[in-house]
Amino acid sequence: MKKMIALVLALTLALSVTAAFAEPVTLTIAHIGPTTGAAAVYGLATERGAQIAADEINAAGGDVQIVMISEDDTHDAETAINAYNAAMEAGAQMILGTTTTTPCIAVGAVAYDERVFMLTPSASSTAVTEDKDNVYQVCFTDPAQGAASAQYIAENNLPKKVAIIYNNADAYSTGIYQTFSEKAPEVGLEVVSVTTFTDDTTDFTVQVDAAQNAGAELVFLPIYYTPASMILQTANAKEYKPVFFGVDGLDGILSIEGFDTSLAEGVMLLTPFTADAEDEKTQKFVATYKEQWNEIPNQFAADAYDGVYALVAAAQKAGVKNGDKAEDICDAMIAAMQEIEIQGVTGTMTWDASGAVTKTPTAVIIENGTYVGFGK
Repeated sequence: MKKMIALVLALTLALSVTAAFAEPVTLTIAHIGPTTGAAAVYGLATERGAQIAADEINAAGGDVQIVMISEDDTHDAETAINAYNAAMEAGAQMILGTTTTTPCIAVGAVAYDERVFMLTPSASSTAVTEDKDNVYQVCFTDPAQGAASAQYIAENNLPKKVAIIYNNADAYSTGIYQTFSEKAPEVGLEVVSVTTFTDDTTDFTVQVDAAQNAGAELVFLPIYYTPASMILQTANAKEYKPVFFGVDGLDGILSIEGFDTSLAEGVMLLTPFTADAEDEKTQKFVATYKEQWNEIPNQFAADAYDGVYALVAAAQKAGVKNGDKAEDICDAMIAAMQEIEIQGVTGTMTWDASGAVTKTPTAVIIENGTYVGFGK
């Protein structure tokens, strides 16, 4: 019975975004992200989330069918451009990607020149959309994450004595750090330690020592999950037990092979998606993802799932016809994105001309090896 309800709901969602096409349309969407390498947790999640949405739309049998192309960029800018070229040669009309920030900046520049519309599920730097009218985001921007994190910490009775550890070689991490550090004193947070690292750092003793010696009771980590896992291991070895608070880049830490997930117990992060949400839409998505991949979807998968529905809705609004070329529909897709509203598993979303999304973040905490809504 539950499977039948889930199927009906999926078909209803799919039909709602496909019924208004004037004629049958096949949309070719290219997913670009790291499906191998150190950031594969992110790229595999966006690939899988996107495919679930495409499968739902195709199963609905409406006036639109989705052909998904997937290209691996290994979280590398040069490889990402090669992946983009391969996708365009395969007939892509629009891009769902790239998954991570640095490749997205590189691909976005090429796509801008060639007039190809891009909707990234998870590349959050403002540099992704800066001076590029063709690139839109499903995820929060870095400034939004930084300011929202400081506000959330201040308003939810969390420790106010804060250390920050960020990657100064990464646009994503640096952007979030900058807005967090600006907002923190405005909301009553005391930043007692700021330390940095680079992509090549494997020993975080200096950073953890600085936070511990400064008496930080909360450590803010605007970073990806791999260095975060090393920081947690180092803190555990030193018996240092502050509150660790991160952003969407930490989503995936429970999936690191060989990582002792008990070290992440109590870690908090801001995210637009919680897998334990009780609405039917989320429950259906989570159930499908678990059935296919035997794991709980993270925020990246959810953003990509919503991204496919957003692309279809925009294509419908833009009047995209069967066989239209990417360069012929780009401007119409840009205009359409500013007129649609998507009620997805990551919230209700609208977009403005900057390409940034408007939606509300929530906080989750890791308890018993899973993400749960904070305060539940």
